[in-house]
Amino acid sequence: MRLLGKMSWLEMKLFVREPLTVLFALVLPLLVLFVMGGVFGNEADADFYRGIGAMDYYVPAYVALVTASVGLISLPVHIAGNRELGVLKRYHASSMPAWVVVGASVVTTFVVSLVSGAILVIVAMLTHDVGAPTSWPLVLAAFGAAALLFAAIGVLLGAVLPNARAAQALGVLLWFVLLMLGGAGPPPEVLSGAMDTVGQITPLRHAVRAMQDGWLGLDAGLSWGITGLIFAGATAASLRFFRWE
Repeated sequence: MRLLGKMSWLEMKLFVREPLTVLFALVLPLLVLFVMGGVFGNEADADFYRGIGAMDYYVPAYVALVTASVGLISLPVHIAGNRELGVLKRYHASSMPAWVVVGASVVTTFVVSLVSGAILVIVAMLTHDVGAPTSWPLVLAAFGAAALLFAAIGVLLGAVLPNARAAQALGVLLWFVLLMLGGAGPPPEVLSGAMDTVGQITPLRHAVRAMQDGWLGLDAGLSWGITGLIFAGATAASLRFFRWE
């Protein structure tokens, strides 16, 4: 565990030096928050946003989106870039266990997501009169589940993609697909049958519902269990296909 702590601290310093990390983890979610808040306000509508105000709906969704931003874009680029530069090869030559490298990346993702999510919530409460969660323990549990979920997916992408450019391209593409169909962009009620069906199988849709369970007291259905299953599958696959070089 001591080795994991040292490795996590090193990865944290390397991670935050990358401009793309700051952009997608800290800036982009805030930009989306202000754009959507300016367009939709926070008036309740019985036909959309599960019957609540738009920003009350979107803020917990954006907290989940933060974990997707870091997990799908920043983390894969970081891992694939380290492989491309030979950093992972040097770790392997020094007998560094794979679980330590992967674990340090997951810890880094969790911390960056936590900081970004906290900033987002504070700004939303100050600027859009968003209410506090109905259950902080459930919100924290949902955040942890979402962060681990997208960290596992991010490690998998970083493990199988050949270089940082490919990781960045696919990560950005997946992020925008999740934004549009996963419940953090257009309200699910306006999506057509096919798009809504695709949205229902995206990991972000279930992470959003789990977050809204604790924040708003809305029923998450099977989303908690589905989130856990996707996390377990992505974790197993990332460890199976992890490559040092």
